[in-house]
Amino acid sequence: MKNLTLLLLSLLLTFCTQQTSNKEQPAANEAFAVMLENYAEEGLKLFPINATFQGDNRYNDLLRNDLTASFNEELKTYYNSYLEKLKDFDRTSLTAEEQISYDILKWECEIALAEMQYHSGLMPIDQFWTTQLMIGQLASGASAQPFETKEDYDNWLKRVDVFVQWCDTAIVRMREGMAQNIVLPKSLSAKVIPQLAAWKDGPAETHHFYLPATDIPEEISMVDNEDIKATYQEMVENKVIPAVSRLHDFFKNEYLPAGRESSGIGALPQGDDWYQHRIKLYTTTDMTADEVFELGKSEVARIRGEMEKVMAEVGFEGSLNEFFDHVRSKPELMPFTDPQQVIDNFNAIHERMKPNLKALFDLTPKTPFEVRRTEAFREASASAEYNPGSIDGTRPGIFYVPIPYVEAYNMYSDESLFLHEAIPGHHYQISLAQENEQLPSFRRSLWYSSYGEGWALYSESLGKELGLFTDPYQYFGMLSAEMHRAIRLVVDAGLHSKGWTREEAIQYSLENEAESEASITSEIERYMAGPGQALSYKVGQLKILELRQKAKEALGDSFDIREYHNIVLESGCVPLTVLEGKIEKWIASKKADQ
Repeated sequence: MKNLTLLLLSLLLTFCTQQTSNKEQPAANEAFAVMLENYAEEGLKLFPINATFQGDNRYNDLLRNDLTASFNEELKTYYNSYLEKLKDFDRTSLTAEEQISYDILKWECEIALAEMQYHSGLMPIDQFWTTQLMIGQLASGASAQPFETKEDYDNWLKRVDVFVQWCDTAIVRMREGMAQNIVLPKSLSAKVIPQLAAWKDGPAETHHFYLPATDIPEEISMVDNEDIKATYQEMVENKVIPAVSRLHDFFKNEYLPAGRESSGIGALPQGDDWYQHRIKLYTTTDMTADEVFELGKSEVARIRGEMEKVMAEVGFEGSLNEFFDHVRSKPELMPFTDPQQVIDNFNAIHERMKPNLKALFDLTPKTPFEVRRTEAFREASASAEYNPGSIDGTRPGIFYVPIPYVEAYNMYSDESLFLHEAIPGHHYQISLAQENEQLPSFRRSLWYSSYGEGWALYSESLGKELGLFTDPYQYFGMLSAEMHRAIRLVVDAGLHSKGWTREEAIQYSLENEAESEASITSEIERYMAGPGQALSYKVGQLKILELRQKAKEALGDSFDIREYHNIVLESGCVPLTVLEGKIEKWIASKKADQ
């Protein structure tokens, strides 16, 4: 009887313990979810343009001057506070998906704090990446900033006020950089000057920042219509033109003469450590500059071998470098006389691949998609790019194509470019993450370049499976695009860790790919402006290919490419180590079920 009583007491104690645990676990998880949501909400206030691009219109009137000391202190407090908040949670008690969120939030805070140790704030403007270009895109009225109501038009005026302050603060910070010899290479400053020149003169009615006032919706009353035109004219004449003129004159008369002759950040104070940090930031790995450089050289050699096979297939007699020149100048590959023909060609590529998409993907986005020409003010220095749609799907994802000289536009890589920038590349990956309501808010719009660009480059390899690359020149375009990313490993590490000059990097590219010299020059200057970013493509692609092969070998006949793609895409952007862990768990689970 005593033993039975003890047994019953033991069972009761176990039941109560389980019930208490079951009650506490959701509370802990709920607190964790609230903490993640707070992180996302505070982040939108710090970076309100991110909210606008997500389709969250609450902060459309806000722009933070991110060059001020007070803003930097806010950022430090923000990231440090959430590192402290993470300590309140036992990682092992969280679900698998929550553990991913825990790891990502820790990474985000630590890498952002590390970035703040370096000198990027002293070089706040370049020709490719920085705030003035994003503001210019929003100012066009055809981007994420809405111009549908009178309030929308008023919101943009408030953002422009801060942009004017930002321009003047940028001059102050660049003068600080000049005093410390932390300045842009001269060749990059030279590219910024004509961009600013396009905005420094009137008349207001033809100015880029006046464009929203030329297309006022009919729903806005006539009184408000006239008010908008008047206030936008005043904004352009009395705010934008004077601010941009000051910035332009500073660049031309002071900053360009003070520019450095070196091309990479290795020549700057803390340069080697800075570049190592940028490698980690953009690859989410601990690769060294030497490892990046050697991987690049190995991939360049492998892809050259594949290119030679295509050269033999089309019957070209001569060296590979001569074939590059042949492709660059082949008239049949430059058939367009009107920019709209380029856009139409991309839409035709989409139509050709549509019947085969279901064989590779059963998870597809709801967000609509468009192809557009890049805006004229930035077209000469721009690369093809994808801008995400809004989270609610009301604004489409947009594939922007620069067409500065349509007669010289070469279409040989258009199929691979569409696969990368559009479908199933960035449009699928970004839209599916944004649409996934199971993810915490901050992860639905998160961006890790090694994952996002790695996925996009991996997508290019799917062309034959999607019914493309039937033309050997288009397949050569895919190899050329892959070569382009392999070259990036070599030239980026060369520029920023091995003392390469701009001209050496351009020459290496010319010897190993079929892009035009003008295009290559623009690319090399892009890498100079954004150290490390160009590494992410190949590193991420190789990891996704490696994991696909690993899963295929482990699962045999039970391997389903659609399921593999679901696993890769379902958690949104994640560091490569997290992705690898997910795939390994999926493989183990599938094998256990066999």
